[in-house]
Amino acid sequence: MSSSNKPAVLVVDDKENMRKLFSRMLGDAYAVTEAADGEQALACLASRDFDVVVTDIQMPGADGFAVLREVKRRAPETEVLLVTAFASIPKAVEAIKEGAYDYLSKPFDPDEVALVVARALEKRRQGREVSSLKARLAVAPGLHGMLGESPAMRALHGLLSQVAARDLTVLLTGETGTGKELAARAVHRESPRASKPFVAVNCGALPAELVESELFGHAKGAFTGATVAKPGLFEEAHGGTLFLDEIGDLPLPVQVKLNRALQEREVRRVGTTTPVKVDVRVVAATHRDLSAEVSAGRFREDLYYRLNVVTVRLPSLRERREDIPLLAMHFLARAGRPEVDSFTPEALRALSTYEWPGNVRQLENAVARAVAVAQGTRITPEELPPEVLTTPRAANTAPGVRATTESLAKLPYREAVDGARDTVSREYLTALMQEFGGNVTHAAERAGMERESLHRLLKRYGVRSDDFKRTE
Repeated sequence: MSSSNKPAVLVVDDKENMRKLFSRMLGDAYAVTEAADGEQALACLASRDFDVVVTDIQMPGADGFAVLREVKRRAPETEVLLVTAFASIPKAVEAIKEGAYDYLSKPFDPDEVALVVARALEKRRQGREVSSLKARLAVAPGLHGMLGESPAMRALHGLLSQVAARDLTVLLTGETGTGKELAARAVHRESPRASKPFVAVNCGALPAELVESELFGHAKGAFTGATVAKPGLFEEAHGGTLFLDEIGDLPLPVQVKLNRALQEREVRRVGTTTPVKVDVRVVAATHRDLSAEVSAGRFREDLYYRLNVVTVRLPSLRERREDIPLLAMHFLARAGRPEVDSFTPEALRALSTYEWPGNVRQLENAVARAVAVAQGTRITPEELPPEVLTTPRAANTAPGVRATTESLAKLPYREAVDGARDTVSREYLTALMQEFGGNVTHAAERAGMERESLHRLLKRYGVRSDDFKRTE
């Protein structure tokens, strides 16, 4: 970035009139430096950093390829645009394979130049943001896997650490997928019981006829199939922590026995009357409103009050949107495809504005799916699950970039404005293609731009002209 705080652009061309043309087109928005040939360009690159380099391919001495290679050697994040005559387009395509961002074919119009340079700068900014996300990921505040920098998560980390130090029963509440088991494990690992067992069970996943046996154990011959005596999960967790997930799904008869076990700190195996003393800290979790379940007669009041010693509510992902990019990068790194290492800005905005009814678990699955189908090194909106792109609250007709007023307020100003601009651009191109039945030539005339420029826009925004072809 230049001292004027404008993005720095280096224009390289052996023709003075071309350099002056680019300076006029870009000078208002960018700090433009001119170089008359490849050698001058290399000298400029050695003395300062540039955000974008625009270079002609055909030049005496060091040509555009030499400039490209030097830029990528010195500053890989700097984006390079090649300027070429129509006949040299194959060379420009070759340059893109070597790391150039795009090419401009002569003759070109000012709008196209401004758009392509702006997109190159956006890609550079996005690259910096990805690098920043990766750096933040390495030092992000977390509590035993509970990643998050938002105020809600910082408050949660502090509360869990405080609660963990006291040997009290904890009730974790919140929507499905918010990470209750991670929170329970964090409580265990922060507690004096950390060196002892952590035993987790999903009460809703146990067959009703086996719940009591699983929790309290059984004697040999207690029921058909009980060929040996077996300790229950309470005994397995002796000295440590027993995590009872979805405790609201326990059958009422088992609730009675669980309440007694917590009160007496002992269990009786099915088929025996001999009590077994247990020293267990219980952390329970539910997505249900247990007080409402008590009123409805589906949950015992005495057990509710025994569990509700310390209640900790986990925030939904909607309440901590600031953490979504960080979490997405975390899941991306774990997905097992190192060549897919980032998201496009549009994809990150789509993730950040979606409502996530399934919370963190759904986000992890969405990233895993996107990585599996990704065609390039960056995940695009089109590679995200369809529901992320079509939900009315995340976007209207645009793929994931228009948010509700409530959602927009969660975004930085620049991201919100960029998202609105992208949405309008995509909607305009869609309407244009509909109007002219996919005829790019006629649509370009209406739009007041060159046909090639419109092709670039359609490709950039993922609008396929073939989808609008009219059949007789």
